[in-house]
Amino acid sequence: MLDKEKCDKELGKRVNRYLKIKGVQTPMGDSKEIIFDYEKKELIEEAFKVIMEIMCLDLRDDSLKDTPNRVAKMFINELYWGLEPQYFPKCTTVENKMKYNEMVFEKDVTVMSTCEHHFVTISGFANIAYIPKNKVLGLSKLNRIVEYFSRRPQIQERLTEQIFYALEYILGTSDIAIVIKAEHFCVKSRGVSDYNSSTVTSKMGGKFMSQHPLRAEFMSLIK
Repeated sequence: MLDKEKCDKELGKRVNRYLKIKGVQTPMGDSKEIIFDYEKKELIEEAFKVIMEIMCLDLRDDSLKDTPNRVAKMFINELYWGLEPQYFPKCTTVENKMKYNEMVFEKDVTVMSTCEHHFVTISGFANIAYIPKNKVLGLSKLNRIVEYFSRRPQIQERLTEQIFYALEYILGTSDIAIVIKAEHFCVKSRGVSDYNSSTVTSKMGGKFMSQHPLRAEFMSLIK
């Protein structure tokens, strides 16, 4: 859930630039003018009215008349606020004074996103681990980073990469491991209509890539 009091616009800009350097930023158009959230809502509302009219839905009906407005608010306030660098979460780190050098593991972090190909739900869990170097990150910040990158149209492969490189930038280390397992409703509800399949993506760096016992420990914790 977006909490504008817990955002860091400047960090969001820096992370955004880092993702571009790494080639994993979400494809974005070159907007030459700033469009405020209220303007986006108005434009989406009008566009969605057109879609509903094309589908021959009666916008005079009391159940349907407010749907374009509801969709517009949902898009901007709930589903896709992660497109805005200004809403990147504050990420409090503390100096690793205790010289902790073992795995920090966060299990089953909720992933709720949207497939950018068909704009239907992606639902699953992320498992994240890192070995602290000079910084230790507040645990809830891992959840908030996952939520931020989930709240945009996505493909799971890019989502995994974005979380990895955002953490690499913030923590100053590549000793990071991420595994995401998710169900894609574009597969479940349309096309092949496979209700049972799920998709697993992973990204390993540093010691998790080079040290097999550490990688095996991480995978065992997921199971």
